[in-house]
Amino acid sequence: MLRQWRASIIQKAVKDPRIQRRQVQFRQNNSLLIPNLASVVLHRSSPWNCRSHRLNRSSSPFDATGYTSRTHTTLSAKSEPTLSDAQRRTIYALSTPPGKAGIAVIRVSGPDALDVWRRVTRNKKSGDTPNPWMLQRRHVVDPETEERLDDSLTVFFKGPKSFTTEDTLELHIHSGRAVLSAVLRALAKLPYCRPAAPGEFTRRAFEGGRLDLTQVEGLRDLIDAETEAQRRVAVSGAEGTARARYAALRSQIMECLVFVEGFIDFGEDVDELGQEAMIKEGRSSTGSFAILSEALLAHDRALNIINRIRSHLDDNRRGEILRSGIKLAIFGPPNAGKTQRDAAITSPIPGTTRDVLTLTLDIGGFPVVLSDTAGLRETLDTVEQVGVGRAGNAVKEADLSLCVLSLPDVLSSPDNALVQIPDEVKGHLKPDTLFLLNKSDTIASLPPNQSLTFMEYGDDCDNSKRPQFWTASLRTSEGTQSFLDGLAQVLRSRYSDGFDYTSPLITHTRHRDFLEQAVMHLEEFIAFSASEVDIAAESLRYAARAIGSVSGLDVSVEEVLGGIFSSFCVGK
Repeated sequence: MLRQWRASIIQKAVKDPRIQRRQVQFRQNNSLLIPNLASVVLHRSSPWNCRSHRLNRSSSPFDATGYTSRTHTTLSAKSEPTLSDAQRRTIYALSTPPGKAGIAVIRVSGPDALDVWRRVTRNKKSGDTPNPWMLQRRHVVDPETEERLDDSLTVFFKGPKSFTTEDTLELHIHSGRAVLSAVLRALAKLPYCRPAAPGEFTRRAFEGGRLDLTQVEGLRDLIDAETEAQRRVAVSGAEGTARARYAALRSQIMECLVFVEGFIDFGEDVDELGQEAMIKEGRSSTGSFAILSEALLAHDRALNIINRIRSHLDDNRRGEILRSGIKLAIFGPPNAGKTQRDAAITSPIPGTTRDVLTLTLDIGGFPVVLSDTAGLRETLDTVEQVGVGRAGNAVKEADLSLCVLSLPDVLSSPDNALVQIPDEVKGHLKPDTLFLLNKSDTIASLPPNQSLTFMEYGDDCDNSKRPQFWTASLRTSEGTQSFLDGLAQVLRSRYSDGFDYTSPLITHTRHRDFLEQAVMHLEEFIAFSASEVDIAAESLRYAARAIGSVSGLDVSVEEVLGGIFSSFCVGK
């Protein structure tokens, strides 16, 4: 009876014109398969709607309702569900630049990395278990057809002793376009694998505690490093030097917070907290005086921390400049010989260069972002006026400026060797502007450099304030090497002399912002009176959080309490 009732319900639903217009679809919910065309009525309103009931795939419960065998075959066919990206935790990607080369490395990381090794690599002489951290010669095969794709060296890193702290597999194969495509297609056939997102391997290393944010940034800077100075700074960050220094700063702030919180919560147990040496006056005094003594101690420590942080903030942005490149702006009057490259059109006609042209150079191991600007002069040409305005802005924003002058045009006379700077250029000079006197080959008898004098500075000018200049001929290359060596020495003196590459260098604006926030909160803590020590403790917490944000850490109540209970006896 129940079977006939069930069949009649479905037949009525099938005859409904609204149902007939819909295409038969099926939805899989765990092991329960329900046809959408009619089972909405049956599944929701009948007593068969029960979790304990499951349609049997091997039987034919729908035969009596008129379903064809083809429809039933579709229902009973077993199909594996497609996993989402969140469920496919094993990732893979090409870790070397694509293109033709001797070796390419494909990296696989995740909980199924060992199964990937077993599915896509073969070697008759070795077993089913790899030797971790050892290179093995194995064939890379298609996991479905067993077709040999390439001969490779494989290495399996057993987690957590890997870069990502997960099981990791590296396939060292031949770097050919066809080989790479075949191996990547083979990995894509594994249902639990998916292509890695940009930076996902490093992110997993961060989430696993292998790296902090400063090391992640150092690793990225090391990959992007183009000069020796950039490499040194990046290596320092990637090795964890900055991480240790920031951790030390944060630890000092946490010590202050532990002391303050300890006196707020356990002021009556001052002697038992083991701090007699720090609060000698407070041992026989009232609790409020003990809190005052500890507040003064934390006050002094906060001052020392502020001074230490400021010593890093007052570095003239050397870290950021070395990482991103020293901005060098070349400016001067038209036709002085500033533009010497094929990237721009040059001609004897003044005002040919009208835009700012940029080029990245390596000068003495330092990254230099050179900006070639338009000639500075008074002009009625609207387009040239825009170029002159951009030139002025480039000089203003540059870290270093070089004024190029045509020696025959600025020498008042070959006899007295007085250099007169054009009026159009004077408004863009800085105290540290460098000068290059070009076209020295056009002067018949050039006096020595020591005899050249800039009229604007005079003979009575202090030597430390006199401009630094070189004479050269960029057309014949005479004096060019001396100019480049002198410019490298200037860069070295400004951005390297007395510079310790192992110091916690601020290499990103993010670091500077968080350090400034930490100083602000520490100054707030110092400004509070001793009676407001409970409120001042929150400023210390914010300061520690700002320092921790540089490395990706945070401060929790459990951490503060853990510091108190691990350092002092608070059994009462």
